[in-house]
Amino acid sequence: MEPLTLSRIQFAVTTVYHFFFVPLTMGLAILIALMETLYVRSGDEQYKRMAQFWGKLFLINFAMGVVTGLVQEFQFGLNWSNFSRFVGDVFGAVLAIETLLAFFLESTFLGVWFFGWEKLSKRAHLATIWAVVIGSQLSGLIILVANSFMQQPMAYVIRNGRAEMTDFLALATNPHVFYQYSHVFFSGLTTAAFFVLGISAYHLRKNWDNDFFQRSFRIGLLCALISSPMSGITGHSQGVHKLFTQPMKMAAAEALWETENPASFSVVSIIDEKNQRDVFAIRLPGVLSWLYFFRFEGEVPGIKNLQEEFVKQYGAGNYVPPVVLTYWSFRLMVAAGLAMVGLAGLGVLLLILKRLARAAWFLGLLVPAILLPYLANTTGWLMTEMGRQPWVVYGVMKTEQAVSPTLTTEAVLFSLITFTLLYGVLMIVDVYLLAKFARQGPKA
Repeated sequence: MEPLTLSRIQFAVTTVYHFFFVPLTMGLAILIALMETLYVRSGDEQYKRMAQFWGKLFLINFAMGVVTGLVQEFQFGLNWSNFSRFVGDVFGAVLAIETLLAFFLESTFLGVWFFGWEKLSKRAHLATIWAVVIGSQLSGLIILVANSFMQQPMAYVIRNGRAEMTDFLALATNPHVFYQYSHVFFSGLTTAAFFVLGISAYHLRKNWDNDFFQRSFRIGLLCALISSPMSGITGHSQGVHKLFTQPMKMAAAEALWETENPASFSVVSIIDEKNQRDVFAIRLPGVLSWLYFFRFEGEVPGIKNLQEEFVKQYGAGNYVPPVVLTYWSFRLMVAAGLAMVGLAGLGVLLLILKRLARAAWFLGLLVPAILLPYLANTTGWLMTEMGRQPWVVYGVMKTEQAVSPTLTTEAVLFSLITFTLLYGVLMIVDVYLLAKFARQGPKA
């Protein structure tokens, strides 16, 4: 394998590892803040214990997120120096704001929150956890501003072979930011909701009369009921937006080889990517057009037609992303999302009918269902990043142009193996600590 391929695999590995922790950090901080708000308003000590227990799990997750995020920063300079040189004038200000404002805000107040339970007044202490929420959301938003430049570049001019920012406000209000951030926001809440649901269900199967986990369960279930369908709605809105900004990605997500009007939706396709055809496919006529335009008509461009257009626009080259990976990543994401919506709805129904206490089978399902949002988050990012290929900055810079010119295969292979093993150990430690404290439950 050449350095480019190995560098792409390495960045994919480190990004996927890091993104295991980000959504839970963004979502769980909100639920903890809500629990402590209930404590301050009602004076009920149970809510205080809930905030402290889930806060302990939050801290473990946050620490792992910090460690894994640092490696990504180093890779920009080591593996992708051409990319860093090209976008440095755009990303420099954005990443500096994320670090100096959002991350410092989040981490500083998290420390104050953790150590300040008996040292601050109730309201002052509550303010610290809401500051953590603001910091985590700002951090995610600012990172997505940078990523949105890669997805839909704007507010820049190229001088001396480098992209220079021309308008920070325009960069920050990139339309792609709204679609992407709203989807990540609700995905984070969904991740936190199923995290709380799964751990609560584990304890409730043993003892349904556990008031602590009954309350946690209801908060998680209410959050899941709202956030899981909203995650799907915002994700669909993002897909509609990308039909016009990245049509090749959406064509690959449907394995749509030829332009169609009305366009059919692929239920399942066995894809021959080399020959650009379907070996077997079940397609629903007109449904894809309805999903995009809310009517059973409307043109959706196909992969082959877009390839011809891009050759005319950008010059000779292959502009087709990995179709099989994009197609199945999209379907796994949707399947996981629908499963979470179904579980949330069923949980609310059982709760209303007062049958949840007898539904041990359902509580048992919720424990492995903790993995569902992680599956959706991971496959969603794979589709987002792999479906953009061959571009690292869409329409401006190809991935092959972004790699560091002096890399050797041996060096990248060594770092890839090292990072993978190191991250594997960190993941084992993280899961062990989370499982250990989750099983122990709250202490007086």
